[in-house]
Amino acid sequence: MLIPKKVEKALNEHLALELGAIYHYLAVASWCDKESYEGAASFFYKQSAEEHAHFMKFFNYINEMGGHALVPELKKPQVNFKSVVETCELSLLGEQKVTKGIYSIVDLARNEKDHATVEFLKFFVDEQRKGPYNIWHHEHHFKAVEGGVLMTDLLHYDICLLYTSDAADE
Repeated sequence: MLIPKKVEKALNEHLALELGAIYHYLAVASWCDKESYEGAASFFYKQSAEEHAHFMKFFNYINEMGGHALVPELKKPQVNFKSVVETCELSLLGEQKVTKGIYSIVDLARNEKDHATVEFLKFFVDEQRKGPYNIWHHEHHFKAVEGGVLMTDLLHYDICLLYTSDAADE
């Protein structure tokens, strides 16, 4: 099966965002190590590994679909930061940019009637509209506090009544 050229181009361009995320998280993890933020360093090393897995999914998909995955050029990431809060804020902005890129590719693949790529990208879409939740939205909020960072996760969702259990009655 051949991937439409416009979709192949967009996926190859997206590889730069995924690779940039790998490098960003490595740079942040290294800075956290240097500043003795061991927990944060561990978290960001894991994020880098997760982004590497994402990069490889995209890379392999392009080739499996008859395209040609291209290793992107990449500039050196920022390596010094003012605080852990700044690393979190920059990471969130990066994740939002990657997500926006994925949504753009989904739109393009739909316009090109490339159903295989739309299906492939479902893995990456961070909004669940089927199954036990009608709507799922996940937010991260970061605030500097004395001695560290307060991170708050907010989950907004509607539960589909078809998936209730006895636990809901208690």
